[in-house]
Amino acid sequence: MARPLIADIDLDALRHNYRLARDLAPHSRAVAVLKADGYGHGAVACARALADIAPAFAVACIEEAVTLREAGIARPIVLLEGIFEPAELDQVEALGLWMTVHSDWQLEALLARRPARPIPVWVKVDSGMHRLGFPLERAEAVWQRLAAAPAHACDLHLMSHFATADLVDTGYFRRQMARLAALGERLGAPLCLANSPATLAWPEAHGAWNRPGVMLYGSDPLELANAASRRLEPVMTLRSELIAVRELPAGEPVGYGGRWLTPRPSRIGVVAAGYGDGYDRHAVDGTPVLVAGQRTAIAGKVSMDMLTVDLTAIPEADIGSEVVLWGRAANGRVLSVDEVARHCDTISYTLLTGVLPRVPRRYHGGHSGTAPR
Repeated sequence: MARPLIADIDLDALRHNYRLARDLAPHSRAVAVLKADGYGHGAVACARALADIAPAFAVACIEEAVTLREAGIARPIVLLEGIFEPAELDQVEALGLWMTVHSDWQLEALLARRPARPIPVWVKVDSGMHRLGFPLERAEAVWQRLAAAPAHACDLHLMSHFATADLVDTGYFRRQMARLAALGERLGAPLCLANSPATLAWPEAHGAWNRPGVMLYGSDPLELANAASRRLEPVMTLRSELIAVRELPAGEPVGYGGRWLTPRPSRIGVVAAGYGDGYDRHAVDGTPVLVAGQRTAIAGKVSMDMLTVDLTAIPEADIGSEVVLWGRAANGRVLSVDEVARHCDTISYTLLTGVLPRVPRRYHGGHSGTAPR
């Protein structure tokens, strides 16, 4: 009998979330972001599930694009960080990729090359994130150089990234947006600005293209949920089972270091899941889980291959009972990965991308078939 820990991937939920991103911005196109192996969900399977409704995909690097092309994904693919060395332009051209240009050396490498066909380019501008991108005061000159080189670059777009679109305090977002709107108007440039939170909450940021990422996988990136983000559906359910049940008297320590003491005579369940699978070791006592579709909590430190939960209030739970670490239980009840992340003092991105390869992915719905990891 196989170890029961599975990451169930609901491709119909993925398609629902993509359609939501698209419908929130009916005058924009939505590039589906598949970096980090589709945020841990399997980039190839997700691309296949979205291929008939998403006009383009986005990844972080050449290696991720190669994986998609080798799997037969023919849609345009945007390199969000561009190239990492000039030699990668060979693959950009051979694979028909779209390229972000965010720094001088990338610009010079592109203009020094004579491609067989011009390469679609998205010019990244630093409007306040202060990570990648040309300074605002230099962006116009960069744009003009590329516009004057139609044999090298085509289909130019202006791109930037918001630092605070997820927050309730909108002051910094609005300053970034004002700078970008003014630059875009001066250049007559089509824009690609909106990440997941801006797609969900800021229609003024919707451009020629939007870049929904974590929202596609059912995670709400907003500091306070809104009507749109409440419509997101979980794509990954991290599901296991109870493999042992212990009856302990009051005052007994559970797990490494005895961090949790039984406050009363207690039933403790042992779950086949741990930090060796990617479940966060920083989960505190009280981190929610669903056992047999009912809410309970972690009791004691997470181990490499196991974790322990309090079953005292769920007398029917026993060996073989379903345990949902996040996602949707068999009875339909949902435990948000965002809520689990808060108990781990982290964000959903780290939990989703951190599920390790030893956890099998099982795909349902969409065009999944037997889609590979």
